[in-house]
Amino acid sequence: MALQQRQEEKNSSTNSVATHCPYCAFQCGMLLGGSPQQIWIEGDRSFPVNRGGLCLKGWTSPQTLAHAERLQTPLKRQPDGRLLPVSWEEALDSIVQHIQATQQRYGREAVGVFGSGALTNEEAYVLGKFARLALNTSQIDYNGRFCMSSAAEAMNRAFGLDRGLPFPLEDLAQAEVILLAGSNIAETMPPLMQYLDRQQRAGGLLITVDPRHSVTARSGQRHLQLTPGSDAVLANGLLHILIRDGLLDGEYIAQRTSHFEAARAMAAAYWPERVERLTGVPERELIEVAHLLGQARSVIILTGRGVEQQRQGVTNVLAYINVALALGLVGKPGSGFGSLTGQGNGQGGREHGQKANQLPGYRRIDDPAARAAIARVWGVDERELPGPGRSAYELLASLGTPGGVRCLFVMGSNLAVSAPNALHIEERLAALDCLIVCDFFLSETARLATIVLPVTQWAEEEGTLTNLEGRVIHRRRVFQPPAGVWDEITLLCELARRLGKGQYFPFSNARDVFEELRRASAGGLADYAGITYEKIDAQQGVFWPCPTPEHPGTPRLFADGFPTADGRARFHVTHYQGPGEEPDRDYPLYLSTGRILAHYQSGSQTRRISQLQALCPEPLIEIHPTTAREHGLSEGDLALLSTRRASMQGRIRINETIREDTLFVPFHWGDAQAVNRLTNPVLDPTSRMPEFKICAARIERLANPGE
Repeated sequence: MALQQRQEEKNSSTNSVATHCPYCAFQCGMLLGGSPQQIWIEGDRSFPVNRGGLCLKGWTSPQTLAHAERLQTPLKRQPDGRLLPVSWEEALDSIVQHIQATQQRYGREAVGVFGSGALTNEEAYVLGKFARLALNTSQIDYNGRFCMSSAAEAMNRAFGLDRGLPFPLEDLAQAEVILLAGSNIAETMPPLMQYLDRQQRAGGLLITVDPRHSVTARSGQRHLQLTPGSDAVLANGLLHILIRDGLLDGEYIAQRTSHFEAARAMAAAYWPERVERLTGVPERELIEVAHLLGQARSVIILTGRGVEQQRQGVTNVLAYINVALALGLVGKPGSGFGSLTGQGNGQGGREHGQKANQLPGYRRIDDPAARAAIARVWGVDERELPGPGRSAYELLASLGTPGGVRCLFVMGSNLAVSAPNALHIEERLAALDCLIVCDFFLSETARLATIVLPVTQWAEEEGTLTNLEGRVIHRRRVFQPPAGVWDEITLLCELARRLGKGQYFPFSNARDVFEELRRASAGGLADYAGITYEKIDAQQGVFWPCPTPEHPGTPRLFADGFPTADGRARFHVTHYQGPGEEPDRDYPLYLSTGRILAHYQSGSQTRRISQLQALCPEPLIEIHPTTAREHGLSEGDLALLSTRRASMQGRIRINETIREDTLFVPFHWGDAQAVNRLTNPVLDPTSRMPEFKICAARIERLANPGE
């Protein structure tokens, strides 16, 4: 497909449509025009978030719309094992039969739903309602559990509310010091770098914390290269120095926080010499960074997946929040604590009901008042609403087992690649009586399905998303979908009708859904009641909470207090526990996974774009040159990487800036190249986040073809 990329201003005669990129939570504004076969694209300079900037993935994103591999008809598994085209009528009838037969035989909880942080707010809302009313099951969770759950749990505990960035992005450019822990945004969210560039041009400092000396770390002034899994130790060490050297904001602590004395007592055990032994970060660097933080007029502390995708992810985030509270940062302009949301609607996706323990508006499903409020909006008895279900990995691990889910409905997620211990999850998917997958490509998960349903892509649907700063934005339809492709709202409403619950799903379009979502969220923490499509368009996005039509929205939270029982933010005791696996004689190295510039998430979209695939056609194993020599490895060698769960092959990339004890592999490939087959599924005890970032591994050279 020809793709004309133009950065200059277009005039009104081009009939451009303003919409948003389908990928990360930065949600860049873009202008599209032409046709699915001949598209031009430019960054939307009027949108205040990206100001016209797009990354390589954004520039090439329209290429998926008319891709040759696009699904345009339902597929059904035949007795001989083949997936063959069928009509929508046959596909929907078959789905209803499978659901009803499964629930009659095993009970209502034997049907499960797995959603996505890529869905619009409207789609996520309808999916959660579909699970609880049309299916009457508690078994629903989503892939955001693998992304933001640890940060969300920590922020709820400390602040009483989780919004990834509780301040506008513009604050980043105003901060004197930014501490960025566990995120390589120069590759994962490149347009965000403009804020850090502005911050540094104004004389600000960027301090990064990462086992890798990443592209982002190289752009900053300080880099703390810690041992994988030692984040809580490092943050506790910083708190120890701040207390010892009198660098706290005592007035803020006294007036706006609670439980500081418990945190003080805990921090006493993390003196600099001990922290150096556990983290590998020299004592002098710890002291220098603590003083930079303590003496700056404004500081922002940010965490990313490197900190959060661990079995102690919640503890890690709380440890950094302790530092932010001790410095009096939270709620002040140009200062604060935040976590960088990953998926396109990772924020909105966890607010409106597709998470196992949540109802719309960020309400807890086990809260009687919340249940009563949603039951009134939905027109049901609150006793009909199921309780909390299993978290994402626990739901997947139950597939096909006695008492587990036997029929799974998947929307917007490629589990066979993105789940931890992915080979085991493939086995569990294969054990299902029925697997229904909604997608626009035959992903690795869709290839395992009983029924595959072709659905719309981003530029073919209307709806809202909520970006990483809590700004609710408007995704506009640019093109009509291909014949034979349905949008998810229509699909869910039709299935509900066939299941005898159509009266609860009277939606004809996304705007209908949003009107009910507004009512359902009213009074909740994530209150959208005062937001309309027209208001979003007029304001270039509206920050929640926005409780009334007259309310302008809330770009900055916590200025006057916290939504906690006593109105104060809370310190926590954050003792270090160590990762689920430590290197040993058999597996002497740490393995960490993550994203790279060329690809996104499971790669189902980006691996089908020729320019992106050409940049990185296969997974690379980053290794320090000293470690490579010890294992007889050279640049470009084919190597076998193994953990206690599985092995994969990859090409060696020598990187002298990575730690000698650490390997890094991106997770964008499937099947035998899926590094998530190797990862440790041990879960954080509260967020239920799997430990993607750390496991014990070994590496050995394989013979290259022709040797």
